[in-house]
Amino acid sequence: MTKTKALVDDYQRKLLKALKHLDYSYKKIQTLTDDANQLDEESLETWESFSARFARVADLFLTKYVRAKVLEDDPGFEGTLRDFVNQGEKLGLLDDADSWMDIRELRNISAHDYTEEDLTAYFKQIKSHAHRLLLVKQKIK
Repeated sequence: MTKTKALVDDYQRKLLKALKHLDYSYKKIQTLTDDANQLDEESLETWESFSARFARVADLFLTKYVRAKVLEDDPGFEGTLRDFVNQGEKLGLLDDADSWMDIRELRNISAHDYTEEDLTAYFKQIKSHAHRLLLVKQKIK
């Protein structure tokens, strides 16, 4: 087994575990409002857990798994994350490079401070993109 294949297998295992956690959190937020002004501490904690799990899956998939799969296909491939995402789309690893770059941006902004209005918009965005992340499970099996 090559080093790259071993990395792909390791990332696949980690992704499957992270996806299981994301799915659990996604199901929990379905009954919650995404209006940050209306959230009690427990609900906010549930949203924050979902946000963290969303970011983890996005990071594992884009910066680890896709990169490793592209390099497995073409060991000499070089470029930015966007280049790897575009190549991943060509290889059928992801469906739409632009949407995945949007997910990456959401992952990047998750660490910033928000007003309640910004937080509400953020919650709505990650909830709307969660389905795409959860479909990763089908792509990596």
